[in-house]
Amino acid sequence: MGDWKVQISVREALRIEAEEFAARERRTLSNLGQVLVEWSFAQLNVAGSTERLLKVSLTPRAGEQPE
Repeated sequence: MGDWKVQISVREALRIEAEEFAARERRTLSNLGQVLVEWSFAQLNVAGSTERLLKVSLTPRAGEQPE
């Protein structure tokens, strides 16, 4: 069936931050977006709803700083 291309709109600040993150990971912005969408959809399936999914938050481990 092949891949479908999808266009999304995000705030400019988010786009810039995502581009910088993708560069640090040596990925394209498109590839980073694909990874995030696939991962987040898997998480949504487990949670069962966006409301339940958004109630979960991740915190850094003790002594670990987000990059």
